Amino acid sequence: MMDAFLNVLEAVCLVLGCLMSLGAAIGLIRFPDILSRLHAGTKPQVFGLMLLLLAVLIDTRSWAYLPVLVVSLLLQLLTIPISAHMVGRSGYRNKHFPAGDLKQDDLRTVIEEAEAEENATDPQGEDSQPESDVDSMRTS
Repeated sequence: MMDAFLNVLEAVCLVLGCLMSLGAAIGLIRFPDILSRLHAGTKPQVFGLMLLLLAVLIDTRSWAYLPVLVVSLLLQLLTIPISAHMVGRSGYRNKHFPAGDLKQDDLRTVIEEAEAEENATDPQGEDSQPESDVDSMRTS
């Protein structure tokens, strides 16, 4: 009786996890802008992975696999927000979404200050990096 219940629970976790991952993939393709795609690519994907890992744990019926599954979940929980942040920041800097979509734009002032500081230190727009030893040997 208990095996039948665990098999049903495992099947439910597998189906829901796959549906969440499928929904995330469809959202990445179908949503119109970067902000919606970031949401689709992070939140349902993490929940789908959590359900799939739970199904694996139920299927093995052993606590020995728990540390490996927890580590894989924690690594995903650490890397998914970082990658979404980097994609969002890149999309913002490359103007891939309308500024009107943002209710509060804190990054604009930071970028404007950085650009103003860069222009103040390098007015001609040339590279202000010092010449490397290899380049100085080539010119002499």
